[in-house]
Amino acid sequence: MALYSEKVMEHFLHPRNVGIIEDADGVGEVGNAKCGDIMKMYLKIDNDIITDVKFETFGCASAIASSSMATELIKGKPVSEAMELTNKAVAEALDGLPQHKIHCSVLAEEAIQKALDNYNSRKEK
Repeated sequence: MALYSEKVMEHFLHPRNVGIIEDADGVGEVGNAKCGDIMKMYLKIDNDIITDVKFETFGCASAIASSSMATELIKGKPVSEAMELTNKAVAEALDGLPQHKIHCSVLAEEAIQKALDNYNSRKEK
């Protein structure tokens, strides 16, 4: 059996939504000191709908694929729905991750949550 699914390889080799949103409404950055992966998510939100999402990830194939898939799962969705995104949903959408790489999908979930928290705190001001 291959280490990575075809979907993981597709999102690693051809990641979606890579880049920076200069005037982002929410930004979240997380890292894992143990493996060295760092993810930064940028959200553009209009009327509580995520109209654009970009990411920058320094990490392994699983980290990049998880970032890419997570952005695809929340783009065009209401903020309330994006807040419910789990690492399990990211891993399942990628047709699974090796057990020792599950932390990459956790980082994607955490980066999105931080970006949404950042958006909500800015909105309250």
